[in-house]
Amino acid sequence: MSKNLFAPFCLLALTLALSACGDSAAEAPEMPLAKVRVETLEAKPLAITSELSGRIAAPRIAEVRARVAGVVMQRVFKEGHDVKQGDVLFRIDPAPFKADLDSAQANLSKAEADAFKARLQEQRYSQLVEGNAISGQDYDNARAAVRQTNAEVAANKAAVERARLNLGYATVTAPISGRIGRALVTEGALVGQSEATPLALIQQLDPIHADLTQSTRELNDLRRAFRAGSLKQVGQDQAKATLIEDDGSLYPLPGKLLFAEISVDPGTGQIILRSEFPNPDLDLLPGSFVRVRLEQAVDKQGISVPQRAITRDSAGIPMVLLLDAEQTVSQQPVELGAVINDRWIVSSGLKPGDRIVVEGLQHARPGEKVEVDDSPLVKE
Repeated sequence: MSKNLFAPFCLLALTLALSACGDSAAEAPEMPLAKVRVETLEAKPLAITSELSGRIAAPRIAEVRARVAGVVMQRVFKEGHDVKQGDVLFRIDPAPFKADLDSAQANLSKAEADAFKARLQEQRYSQLVEGNAISGQDYDNARAAVRQTNAEVAANKAAVERARLNLGYATVTAPISGRIGRALVTEGALVGQSEATPLALIQQLDPIHADLTQSTRELNDLRRAFRAGSLKQVGQDQAKATLIEDDGSLYPLPGKLLFAEISVDPGTGQIILRSEFPNPDLDLLPGSFVRVRLEQAVDKQGISVPQRAITRDSAGIPMVLLLDAEQTVSQQPVELGAVINDRWIVSSGLKPGDRIVVEGLQHARPGEKVEVDDSPLVKE
């Protein structure tokens, strides 16, 4: 009898326990929504840049050469220092050239004396021929002698000038302003015997050029975009250039694009673009390898996103997380261009007004709703 009474009590207790569990499950709170920050995209003019490699080149290079033959008597300049146009660099033994000048001046004096004598004789003969005191042939000879001696005077004047130039060339001066390298000859060297011997090299270093290379394919893509009107061309004088040094830092002084070469290298299919940079401290030296970020166009309706908003799928395709009006997350593949100020330029995949997740990406999952944190974003 006691067993029969116990069974109903057990059944009642089990029913009450299950009921209590059901009530607690029904009253369990929902999981909170992931909190994210978003950015609403706007179209604005964006500079389209290309990062190009190249080498530093001096705008002006002058080989200092001996223009006359002789022995170097003195090197005047300091190697590795700046020189100005006209500064004395070398002195070649001037004695032979002084002697040549003296000889030429003496010959000129003799020629001038002969010319004076011929003129006097021509004047006397002109009076005598009128009185038939001499023949016409004698008078003609006197006139010819005047012309001949005048020509000899002119030739000797030229010889004097040439001798004076050679004497001047014995003092070798800087043809341009710039920085001069090491001397290629020493005192006592015989120079200029068979050819114009190089003595030193001067290079202008401020401002300085960076000769860059760009593929014709990239240039043609830009030209097609210009013709289509999707991009606006930047004028050569307005195209900004930023030099990236070998350690990745930015050169502090901005440069500009000077011109693009008019021919393509048939071996590489590339074209040379020349840019110019101020170089007051001579930090940029000819021959150095550099990279330059060059503004070549402007996208009048460009869209950019923060770098931190970009994720990539297993195939490496760049993605952003879009938010719709219901605060539901979806993945959107995008095509990226250059990076400007820590923001990717988006070539395709997004439009003005789109909202993308920029913070909290690790908590937002496609297909799920999120809560938007409307507190102000820190400006990048």
